[in-house]
Parts: sequence; structure tokens; C-alpha cells
Amino acid sequence: MSSAATASPRPYQGNDRLLLGLILGVLTFWLFAQTTLNVAPGMQQELGLDASMMNIAVAITALFSGLFVVVVGGLADRIGRVKVMRIGLWLSMAGSLLIGLTPAGELATGVLLGGRALQGLSAACIMPSSLALVKSYWEGAARQRAISLWSIGSWGGSGLCSLFGGLVAQNFGWRYIFFASIAVAVVSLLLIRGTPESKAQAQGNYRFDLEGVLTFMVAMVALQVCVSQGNKLGWSSPLILGLAGISLVFGVLFWRIESRATHGFVDFRLFRNPTYAGATLSNFLLNSVAGTLLVSLQLVQRGGGLSAQQAGALTIGYAVAIIAFIRVGEKLLQRFGARKPMIWGCLVVGLAIALLSPANLLLADYQRLALLGYTLFGIGLAFYATPSTDAALSALPAAQAGSGAGIYKMASSLGAAFGIAVSAAIFTALSANPDSIAWMEGVITFSGRQDNLALREAAIAALMFNLLMVLVAILSIMLTIPKGPKGGPKQA
Repeated sequence: MSSAATASPRPYQGNDRLLLGLILGVLTFWLFAQTTLNVAPGMQQELGLDASMMNIAVAITALFSGLFVVVVGGLADRIGRVKVMRIGLWLSMAGSLLIGLTPAGELATGVLLGGRALQGLSAACIMPSSLALVKSYWEGAARQRAISLWSIGSWGGSGLCSLFGGLVAQNFGWRYIFFASIAVAVVSLLLIRGTPESKAQAQGNYRFDLEGVLTFMVAMVALQVCVSQGNKLGWSSPLILGLAGISLVFGVLFWRIESRATHGFVDFRLFRNPTYAGATLSNFLLNSVAGTLLVSLQLVQRGGGLSAQQAGALTIGYAVAIIAFIRVGEKLLQRFGARKPMIWGCLVVGLAIALLSPANLLLADYQRLALLGYTLFGIGLAFYATPSTDAALSALPAAQAGSGAGIYKMASSLGAAFGIAVSAAIFTALSANPDSIAWMEGVITFSGRQDNLALREAAIAALMFNLLMVLVAILSIMLTIPKGPKGGPKQA
């Protein structure tokens, strides 16, 4: 018998064609779906929505991604990562089509929210399955390169979304953002075509945690609606109080179910490791400052009269910095360990928010500060990203790496969702009730126009909330992340 007949088949190895397909899939969320942070005012005006409903539409995609990313990641391991990746791309196309065709008037709310929810489910499918495919089909230095390019796709996409959205909305209309997303998803489907299926080894006695998923979903959705609609309906209204009670009750039920579950989709035992708990908590908090983009971009559009394209152009430094410095965070990790670059990153983000906060300045002066602030925002997140992820995963035993990574990613999405929702709620509520913040006029001198003071004062208050989140993130890092290389020694 010849050697060719007895040789085992060579395992499949990933190539640049597949990698490009995975990155394009990731961009359908980070670049296209996230453009609503900038183009929301134009969408709201054309569709005839009120501000509170538009705020829900902006935040719901990240919320649904966070709700389902851990569950769908586990499902991908069982039924196939390529299959779930394809499902995610089809969901992305369906969601983008709904958004692009959303009619103005009575149907706008349901169609828009449905499309945004589908985009969130799409992200929950694409993010874990694409990363799992990178891990499965690349090794060694090739895997490091693939992960870096995947990370640049996600972080770079988030950095470019405001600029990209503004350019497309100004020149073609915001609907074409989502039509273009459909085309990108189609190309991604074609590029991953023919990829061998990848599954995890079957685990015995597996039971889907339906009770945990449902209680978690009800608690999070009720809380999201409560936060985003509280000002419109009244914080003491029966509906808002009822939603708050539902969120509390189902949150307690979720904790009780998951504490006792053998195969719960959130394993609370992971948080007994302080390094993992601190990295995950700080990840949630630092992602919550995504509300900074929403508030500052709406400030210059609604208060300063800039177009979406002009506002988006202010964020070009954010896009350039996060792409240019993402590998710097990796080098800082290797030299100083995780703790210092995580704190440095948070401090730079805090400085960026401080530079975006002086809404009392003339528009031209604020624009100059914003250019610098957005650049520092990107640098700070780039410093933080890799060290934080490494600290979280290095602190976990190998057997819990998958579930731990899923929960860490869920913290990112939920942090962004609630940061956007809370920042938008503060900004909308205070700008609609200027008497509640009129005291600022006696403390701060507002230059230029005086007819937009309510918007400017509300923006300052909302940005201070984001700065508070950064300070709490720094505190969590200082209390939990040990000194030393890579956040401390790895556990067996």
C-alpha cells in the first residue's frame, strides 16, 4: 500500500478568503448597525418618532446581542459554527432590510425595533462563531495575526461607524447604510462558502438552560424599557414602577436559578476569581461610556446645527487611534502586565470625556476639543482592550475558558446597551425639563447662543455620568487586578 493511501488527511487551515468573510460579518454589526449612534436624529425626524423611542431603537441592538451571545455561542459549539455564522448573516440581512424599508408614521416603531432586534440577534450569532472559527482553523503565529485582524475589524468598525454613517446619510440618505450592510453580508456568505463545519466535542448530559435564559431576558428587557421610557411616562407611573418590579423579581429568580443550575448559561462560580470578576466588571463599565458618543454627537447636531456628516467627521481621530494603537495595548501588556495599561486606558478615556464635556464653549472651540477628545477616546480603549481580555481569560481554568469568554463578551454588549440607554435618558429628560438644571447657569458661563442652554446643560450632566463610570471602572481594577505580568499567574 502506498504512503499516499495511508497518510491521514491534512486538517483544514484557514486562509485570507475565509478571514475576510469573517471580518465582513463582524462589520455588519460594529460598522453598519452602530451608525445609529450618529444618524439617530435624522432617522427620528424622518420617521416621526419621539426621542425616547429612538433611544430604545439605538440601544436595543447591543441589548439583544448581550442577551443571547452566551447562549448562541454554546449552541454554535453543538450544531456547528459555520452554520450559526450563516444564520447570523441571514438575520443581519433581514434586520437591515426592515430598517431600510421602515415607513414613516404609525408602523415606524414596530418595524424599526424589529429590525434592530434582528441585528442584535445577528451579532449574537456572528461574534462567538467567527471567533471560534478563528481558534479552530488557525494556529500559532497565523492565529495571532487572524485574531489581530478580527479585532481591528471590530474595534476599527466601531471607530469608523460615526464617520461612515454621517458620510452615507449626508450624501445618499441613512437608509442606504442598511442596504449596503445587506450587500456586505452577501459577500461574507460567499467568502465563507465551502468552509468545513466546526463543532466542539459532544458533552454528555447537556440540558439547555431555558429557565435561566427566559428570566434573564425578561429582567434585562424590563429594565431597559424602564430606563429609556421613565421620563416620557413618569418615573412614578404605574407602568414604570411595574417594570422596575418585574426587573427586580426576575433578576432575583435568575440569580436563584443559575446558582443552583448544573449547566447554567451564566456560571456565577467564575466570579469567585477576583481577577476575572474585576476584568469583567471594568469591561462592562468601560463599554458603558459608549453613551459618550451618542450624547456628544447629538449635542453638536441638535445644539450646534451640524449635519450628521460634519458631526461624524469629528470622530476621525477615534477611528485612526483605535486602529493604530490596538497593538500597542498588546505590547504594554507584555511589558507591564494587565493592571497598569488597563488603568492607563481608563484614565485616557476619562480625560477624553472631560474634553468632550465643556458644552458651554462656542461651537468652534468645542469642535477643536472634540477632535482631540475623540482621538484620546480611541487611544484609551486601545490601551485597555487586549490587557483586559488577557486578564479575564488568563485567570480562568482551561475547562471554563469558553463560558468565561462568553460572559466577558456579554458584559461588553450589555455595558454598551445600558450606557447608551442611561446616557440618552439623562440627556433627553434634562433637556426637556430645563428648570431642573438651571442652576448650572449660575456656576458655568455659557458662551454664544442662549436658546440652546437646556441641551448644553443636559449634555454636561449626561457626560458626567459617563465620567463616573470610568472612575468606578478604575476602582474595580485597582481592587481586583493583581500586579505582575499578565494580571498574575495563570491557574490550572
